[in-house]
Amino acid sequence: MMRKIAALPSGRLGKWVVIALWVVLLVPALMLAGKLGDVEENDNSAWLPSNAESTKVVERAEKFQLADTLPAVVLYDRSGGVTDADLAKAKADAEAFQGIENVVGQAQGPVKSEDGKAIQTVVQVKKDKAGWEGIGTVVDKMTEVGKKNADGLGFHVAGPSGYASDSIKAFSGGGALTTITALVVVAILLLTYRSPLLPLLPLLTVGVALVTSEAVIYVLAKNAGLVVNKQTSFILTVLVFGAATDYALLLISRYREELLRHEDRHEAMAEALYRSGPAIIASAATVAVSLMLLMLATLNSTQGLGPACAVGVLVGLLAMVTLMPALLVACGRWIFWPVKPSYGAAPTAESGIWTRVGTAVSGRPRLVWIGTALALGVMALGVLGLKADGLANKDQFTNTPQMAVGEKIQTEHFPAGSGDPIFVVAKAASAEQVSAALSAVPGIAKVTPLPVVKDGEAVMLGELKDEPSSTTAMSTVEQARTAVHRIEGAEAQVGGSTAVMLDTQTAAARDSKVIIPIVLVVVLLILGLLLRSIVAPLLLMGTVVLSFGAALGVSSLVFNHVFGFAGAEASFPLLAFVFLVALGIDYNIFLVTRVREVAMEHGTRRGALLGLSTTGGVITSAGLVLAGTFAAMASLPLVFAAELGFTVAFGVLLDTMIVRSVLVTALTLDVGRWMWWPSKLFLRQDDPEPLARTPDLEPALGGK
Repeated sequence: MMRKIAALPSGRLGKWVVIALWVVLLVPALMLAGKLGDVEENDNSAWLPSNAESTKVVERAEKFQLADTLPAVVLYDRSGGVTDADLAKAKADAEAFQGIENVVGQAQGPVKSEDGKAIQTVVQVKKDKAGWEGIGTVVDKMTEVGKKNADGLGFHVAGPSGYASDSIKAFSGGGALTTITALVVVAILLLTYRSPLLPLLPLLTVGVALVTSEAVIYVLAKNAGLVVNKQTSFILTVLVFGAATDYALLLISRYREELLRHEDRHEAMAEALYRSGPAIIASAATVAVSLMLLMLATLNSTQGLGPACAVGVLVGLLAMVTLMPALLVACGRWIFWPVKPSYGAAPTAESGIWTRVGTAVSGRPRLVWIGTALALGVMALGVLGLKADGLANKDQFTNTPQMAVGEKIQTEHFPAGSGDPIFVVAKAASAEQVSAALSAVPGIAKVTPLPVVKDGEAVMLGELKDEPSSTTAMSTVEQARTAVHRIEGAEAQVGGSTAVMLDTQTAAARDSKVIIPIVLVVVLLILGLLLRSIVAPLLLMGTVVLSFGAALGVSSLVFNHVFGFAGAEASFPLLAFVFLVALGIDYNIFLVTRVREVAMEHGTRRGALLGLSTTGGVITSAGLVLAGTFAAMASLPLVFAAELGFTVAFGVLLDTMIVRSVLVTALTLDVGRWMWWPSKLFLRQDDPEPLARTPDLEPALGGK
């Protein structure tokens, strides 16, 4: 039955049917994928769960129109001191800002700093359907006004609107990210297959998978409430390119092998798909299930990222087991030019580097795995220096955007929290008590003297002493909440951009504690079902967790002492864990399924060594592709992208080169047939004859 299914996309007629179906599907997919940006929600408050206090404040504050605007803090500076002409220009600019669409209310200022070196004006920018892009347009128009006839006067837009504008500019590098990712994939495929033509087919198939994924995600976001944002988009691109290309490498490797044994390329592809399909499907299912578990997150951005990326992986899988085989068969053997696999030619001898590694490990496997585990454990100690408690706005970029410059000027010449206050909504009858309690909080510089009252509720603003996105400011919000919550009957709640950041960090920290153990258990169960064993899944999961700890430990040291980053987002450990565990277990699945296949005929020792030897090349290539695609995330000037990209890339290489080849192989050799306990394979003794590649091993290695 499975052979018949595998033969469908590679049949003489079937290949053309499959290609035609994908072409038909691609037409609406292209139209829908282009609309994905229309349903993105990049406002931090949209990422929060409905029960977060800042979310509730947004809902209650709608009647005061506070939830519909973001402050833009406009800074002017001159090192020698601002002049009367500079102040006159700032006043004229403030009036000009009022004429820009979506600038609402009266401008606050301009106000000259006490040291006479800077001027500050605060204007409110209305959020419209265009989201961050709309705010970015407003900031760009304000910048045109501010820099016109400046005569050396510095101009910068900071505050939440400035941050939103610079963030959207940073994310606009998504096109470059796609190009760089594609070039990385092509380069590695060229090195792997030494064919100028063959890389075009995986690249074409991945492109189709990415567009189709984006179309499906758009439909889910539009009609099923899936929350997506710019972060989702760039992670999806990298993941689809990396994972789908890995599946292509496995399929092409087996197809090339079968072309040596089958004169008919259709039969060769059917056999290749039958042989490689289970491992590819199992690995994709593991990744997809792990990602779907992110739906247990309370943070909407993380919750939406899971199913969106799972869609990408599953569509990539579907494309690689249908479209990719059809294209390969349609092209024929010439696609491998200049080294076309010829029917009847002898297979390449398996005497490469991975055979030598296996031989070296087999001498003293216990010493090897203990030494390797200890080395990884030492690397994992770097986790103690990981600062995953959030980043201030200015620290979220790898470059220095105008918002960061403006924020520095504001901190040097004005109260750090001016222009972006916290706001408290409470019952009007308790407004005076709430205002007094808020004023008594040490981190609050001042409170608006007259609260605004409407429909029995009052809102008051509190200016922070510290920069609003700093950890100190978030601590002030916690103290403010404690103070106002004590007032009986006030129903007081604290919101604002600082409160949103605090609630985001709290939700992300909770999600890590809850989801990481669940992912471990679920992946363990999947491995148990796949390998029909208890011991092997436990050992494999142990190696993956150890590998994750080592990758995170080294990454922490690099972030702190090489890149000089201020820290990491609270959601970073969870996302790094899910990607590394889900993708890292892939390589163990590819290896151990082959080990088990050989072990059923010739015992576990021979299975371990031949499994490493026969899968070494393709798994190494797959690891390089995945590491390269995630490393491409560094092309975005965002600390989160650089950190996640580096950690996953380093972790994948660690899995591919050390954990899979050395640690897992050494453990398998040392544990022996106990790896398969309590399955029937546990009873299979190793063959007594010496290790060699002989004709009777061909079926276990993928032959007929």
